[in-house]
Amino acid sequence: MEGMRRGVINMAENKEGILIIDFGSQYVQLIARRIREQRVHSIVEPPTISIKKIKEINPSGIIFSGGPSSVYDKGAPSFDKRVFDLGVPVLGICYGMQFIGKSMKGNIIKSGKREYGRTIIRFKRRNKLFKGINPKSVVLMSHRDKVGRLPKGFSSIALSENTKCAAFHNPKQDIYGVQFHPEVVHTEEGKKILRNFLFDICGCKKTWTMKSFIDKKIKAVQERVGDKDVILGLSGGVDSTVSAVLLHKALGERLHCIFVDNGLLRKGEVERVEKLFKKNIKLDLITIDARKRFLKALKDVTDPEKKRKIIGEIFIRVFEEASKKIKNVKFLAQGTLYPDVIESHTFFGGPSKVIKSHHNVGGLPKKMGLKLVEPLRDLFKDEVREVGKELALADELTGRQPFPGPGLAVRIVGAITEKRLNILQEADWIIIDIAKKRKVYSKTWQIFGVFLPIRSVGVMGDARTYENAIAIRAVTSVDGMTADWAKIPYDVLGEMSNRIINQIEGVNRVVFDISSKPPSTIEWE
Repeated sequence: MEGMRRGVINMAENKEGILIIDFGSQYVQLIARRIREQRVHSIVEPPTISIKKIKEINPSGIIFSGGPSSVYDKGAPSFDKRVFDLGVPVLGICYGMQFIGKSMKGNIIKSGKREYGRTIIRFKRRNKLFKGINPKSVVLMSHRDKVGRLPKGFSSIALSENTKCAAFHNPKQDIYGVQFHPEVVHTEEGKKILRNFLFDICGCKKTWTMKSFIDKKIKAVQERVGDKDVILGLSGGVDSTVSAVLLHKALGERLHCIFVDNGLLRKGEVERVEKLFKKNIKLDLITIDARKRFLKALKDVTDPEKKRKIIGEIFIRVFEEASKKIKNVKFLAQGTLYPDVIESHTFFGGPSKVIKSHHNVGGLPKKMGLKLVEPLRDLFKDEVREVGKELALADELTGRQPFPGPGLAVRIVGAITEKRLNILQEADWIIIDIAKKRKVYSKTWQIFGVFLPIRSVGVMGDARTYENAIAIRAVTSVDGMTADWAKIPYDVLGEMSNRIINQIEGVNRVVFDISSKPPSTIEWE
């Protein structure tokens, strides 16, 4: 959403909005997302934002995010303490709570026992933040420091086995702090807690919708692009499809969609995309066969980050070359989403930690010949699906599962060869085919195959085999930021395994991945 970009927007017109200060949390945009779910406008800013600009924004509430630092670390993110004198309700989350405690002259100490993961906390003392919350509840903790001595005017309103102050409150200044993360799905009553902050404490109103997002984004794209043309990196997935339709509404014939066959796509993907966009949606589509170029550059490359960087750079070069054949092109559009951004680099130059580079984020060369247009950059996947429905796209399109930008390159562990690609394409096709027929596909966030460069002994037709393994990865999720492994019925897994081993030469073993995110990522590389 346009208001999420760095720099102050005119939020004063929407006084019910929430300002989020990013202290480097991997979940910062998830906080914004949870607020948007309640149809409340929100913007994210770095801790360098001035008090003057905050007054211009005129938010109804301020949230301090978590972060990877300790408040006592050298160079730990800080903020202007005058924020507490603005008369605006404040909620600190994890590091944000510790920052409040230190700023208000409390004492933050290292915890003798770290708390990571699900924790039971007990709520005490009546207050608006925990209104309607059960006396005991499961929350997600992720901290090594805790409040040792409360600041003057504050009282503890929750406790856990590890700390007597899992949350605090200053009623005079309407300042709250929680040591846990209410924004993640693992916190059972997190949505209710945030809802209490938005409506009972800040007095927000429900005015933000996907229709308003589309209207604002179309206007923003038109202002940014002017009378120039745009080329869009089309993949055929939900993100690029929604981007294409949204940009077409804004630009009409000045949008040119380019589909690059990098040789790392699903089985039959090229034919599907051409049929969809040329015949059905009827957008200007150019297909480029760059298979040899990508596979040559990826030969013998085993490091996941190098794969992503190589794919990203070639991807952009192909677009630069294609743009020279189209007059008036000055912009490159991509279907980048916020999980891509937050996993790839620091938000607004802040202290977030890199998880992995994405081909359309970390892989962009510095001297790119085109300027970027990323209409969905501030949204999560499920929000993109909502935008697609608002744009009247079919459920078949909006319900398609995420597919990584680098394609099967990050689902082949180790070196990429044509043989391994062919094996994985066939295995993945079988997994998806069975998942759809057995009503599993729609119940999972993602389900796919991974090629493992591990050979093991098997027996086929009374003969010894020594072949590769395929891993089945299936997860459930709301937004892709956290995920649990999906409990696929054994008979479905058995059918997938039997078909893969019987129909694909070179595979004699199938395994099932039962890792959640965190600590694992959804993709293997």
